[in-house]
Amino acid sequence: MLGLGKSPRRFTTAVTVFGLLATGAAVQASTAGSAAAATTTHRVLFDNAHAETAGNADWIVSTSQPDPTGEDSSPSGETDWTGALSSWGVALQQTGDYTLDTLPSGSGLTYGSSSATDLSNFDTLVLPEPNTLFTTAEKTAIMNFVKNGGGLFMISDHTGADRNNDGEDAVEVLNDLMTNNSVDSTDPFGLSIDSLSISSGYPAAISDSVDPVLHGSFGTVTKSLIASGTTATLEPADNSAVKGLLYRSGYSGTTGAFFATSTFGSGKIAFWGDSSPIDDGTGQSGNTLYDGWNDTGATNAALALNATEWLSS
Repeated sequence: MLGLGKSPRRFTTAVTVFGLLATGAAVQASTAGSAAAATTTHRVLFDNAHAETAGNADWIVSTSQPDPTGEDSSPSGETDWTGALSSWGVALQQTGDYTLDTLPSGSGLTYGSSSATDLSNFDTLVLPEPNTLFTTAEKTAIMNFVKNGGGLFMISDHTGADRNNDGEDAVEVLNDLMTNNSVDSTDPFGLSIDSLSISSGYPAAISDSVDPVLHGSFGTVTKSLIASGTTATLEPADNSAVKGLLYRSGYSGTTGAFFATSTFGSGKIAFWGDSSPIDDGTGQSGNTLYDGWNDTGATNAALALNATEWLSS
């Protein structure tokens, strides 16, 4: 029933006006939400606290650490940052969608501390051929970070690549992370890294037109590069999400996976069997480096960048 003194026309007009106002507010809220989503910055931490620059290795995006923009705030090319991973870092920086940091040598990985480099401040952790074992506390931090939604990029090298001569190589370091931690040591990612030293090859991508790593915004992945590297054995019975994306020639299914992805809890994992594809050939003086990033027989840049995007999203 209409109230006394109110005409039907005025009531209808008022309802219409309030409806339009509500619709306008909803549209504005939706637009604001879309704009916020569009400007989301992905936060990536590169590890340099586990002998990633030992020997000839130079697996850093910049010598300015933790913040690479301290070397050059607006890099126009990969030589504006110093490190064999500078091409990777600069390519991400130039999109405007990423903030990058490095965990410096002498530091430790944490999750839930007040440190500026604490994993809780990042979306993705990149482990570019770590050469020293993670501590018990670090392994707990990494696993909980992934379990709670973080992205983990593990990059190995061939067995025996003990660059700092401490008795451990990246194969052993990364396998130890997966099999000897306090969170889940029962093959949590559904893969184990093979103790192999494969001298050369161009592992090919599987046929999957919708995979976001093989077909991401940075390009289409067709092949990668092995120049003394290894592969992984997959165990889908332990984790059904594990998936081989690129395989050593003559291999498929659960063996010979050169690049693989998986999930754990709410997080994502990527594995790469060699550090040669991420080497851009330039870095600190005194290191012997080779340009695998731009190898003409592979699409390593697209693979690294698409995987970073997938892990960070």
